[in-house]
Amino acid sequence: MIAEAGLAALWIAAALAALQLALAALSVARGDPEMMGAVRSVAVVQGAVVALGLGLLILVFVRTDLSVLLVAENSHSAKPLIYKIAGAWGNHEGSMLLWVTILGLAGGAVALLERRLAEPTLVATLGSQAAIALGFYAFLLFSSNPFARLSPAPQDGQGLNPLLQDPGLAFHPPTLYIGYVGVSVAFSFAVGAMIMRDVGPAFARAMRPWVLGAWIFLTLGITAGSYWAYYELGWGGWWFWDPVENASLMPWLAATALLHSVTVLATRDGLRAWTIMLAVVAFSMSMIGTFLVRSGILTSVHAFAVDPERGSFILALLAIYIGGALVLFGARVATIREGSGFDFLSREGGLVANNLLLSVILGIVLIGTLYPIVAAGAFGGQISIGPPFFNKAAGPVALALAAIMAAGPLIRWRRDQGMAVLRRMAPAIGITALALLALLILAPGIALLPLLGLVIAAGLAVASVAPLVGRNLRRTPLFTWGMVIAHLGIAVSLAGMASETAFTQQTLVAARVGEPQRVGPYRVTLERVAPAIGPNWSALEARLKVERGGRSFTLAPQSRFFANPVTTTSESAIATVLDGQLYTVLGAADGDRWQLRLWWKPFVTLIWAGGALVAIGGALSLLGRVRRDYARRREALA
Repeated sequence: MIAEAGLAALWIAAALAALQLALAALSVARGDPEMMGAVRSVAVVQGAVVALGLGLLILVFVRTDLSVLLVAENSHSAKPLIYKIAGAWGNHEGSMLLWVTILGLAGGAVALLERRLAEPTLVATLGSQAAIALGFYAFLLFSSNPFARLSPAPQDGQGLNPLLQDPGLAFHPPTLYIGYVGVSVAFSFAVGAMIMRDVGPAFARAMRPWVLGAWIFLTLGITAGSYWAYYELGWGGWWFWDPVENASLMPWLAATALLHSVTVLATRDGLRAWTIMLAVVAFSMSMIGTFLVRSGILTSVHAFAVDPERGSFILALLAIYIGGALVLFGARVATIREGSGFDFLSREGGLVANNLLLSVILGIVLIGTLYPIVAAGAFGGQISIGPPFFNKAAGPVALALAAIMAAGPLIRWRRDQGMAVLRRMAPAIGITALALLALLILAPGIALLPLLGLVIAAGLAVASVAPLVGRNLRRTPLFTWGMVIAHLGIAVSLAGMASETAFTQQTLVAARVGEPQRVGPYRVTLERVAPAIGPNWSALEARLKVERGGRSFTLAPQSRFFANPVTTTSESAIATVLDGQLYTVLGAADGDRWQLRLWWKPFVTLIWAGGALVAIGGALSLLGRVRRDYARRREALA
């Protein structure tokens, strides 16, 4: 009965979403305050009911109820508990239920917490959110029912994809989905503001925390997903420009541009139409990402669906939501006043340049991701667009973006003087020149892009902390600290990316037991290969003696075998030290030799440390904004 209760919860939540949409439309048309209040209540109840549905799905996975088709196809009685729980969304139907659950909870949170918007605009926002939810409820109920029964029930399940049997499954998808849904909330705010012709600073101040929250979670999700793929897949790379990776990167790029634009609108009443357009674009990117991953058009560890009908359903939703928003934007854009002006040399101008470069990178990633799919459908041929294209096309634009990011916070609002900006930038420019000179002397063979990356990272790091110079640090607002730390995080990540590209060394050998190998500053000796047993796998485990500078330690990479489903995976063993990581992988046997893949990656950990700093900076900024808004509301009530 648990599965039937879960399905009933979905139907009830869908009915509540339809009611929420209808009440919102009627209350906006009639201007009825009581009906507007009812919209808030329905949104809260809808979020609670769909959360109940997800909880019941998790329960049938924990119990390994094999009479539920989804459990039989994606779980196994011998699977550890954490993977039974996380496995509830480690599949197509469960992941979509997680998506719509977060959507429902976000709508309920908006209804409960938002008090800054005019009531009609808020109700129109909740109506837009209900329309999005209703489409995904229909998708679940008619195309991807997570509670479908299986009769007769099998003796045991088929198991979860071994590549997903990792703690990352419990963290990576939920954080990404919270980011996606936060972008959908920003989209709903934009639609509500366009419907009520209420595009202004108040609307931007209400939307900004949701954009910032979405951006934080997208940053965390992408950073965690990058490290998960790095250590789990055994390829030694941190980003592969896989279409599914790009599907998460594109909303982040759009959300980053939207975050800067909505800040200008909230604080300086500028970029009104651009902010609305970016909200539509950001949600479009999250919908395109959902389509790519869930349509079966891609073959990937992330791509669960293989039914073309599901892809058509999502494509139809994308056309309805995005097409409708663009039509509304076209109808309302003439009514959106321009807002306050600013000079080209101003912080607003820097943010516009930032947005344009982010949009260029977004366009490059979008074209590189979709073109092979479109070409295969139109011409029948297989075209592969990989890292060389993306690195050469997007790399220089990203470096230009980082250079502008260094200058942006040091430029005054409205207008500024060129010489004054140069004086404020002098320390960063000096460090940049010194870094360039040092690299040319110490690493004369370094390639151009990594060289520029390291040089710009050094200048950006100094420029990032410059806004704190001369301030009373105790009284510096949290959102200023957040901006400083987030920009510093970008510099740290950029330095890690450039270092990994420029200085990585690898050794690929067929090694005998007792035979030493060299990689970077390390001497690695294969001591033995022996069987190992895990909770639901068996393995061949190598014992590697690693020596550097008179110190030694051991690493134990594995080649694992899973019986349910039948899969062999490579489990890397990684040693992390202050100046980088030693990355080791055990391959197949070749007579009395074993294939070993060894990488020395200087400062690669800066990539993920920088991502963490960016997220921490965003969190501090969000906390600072919330605290200030709360203080202002208390003063207004006093």
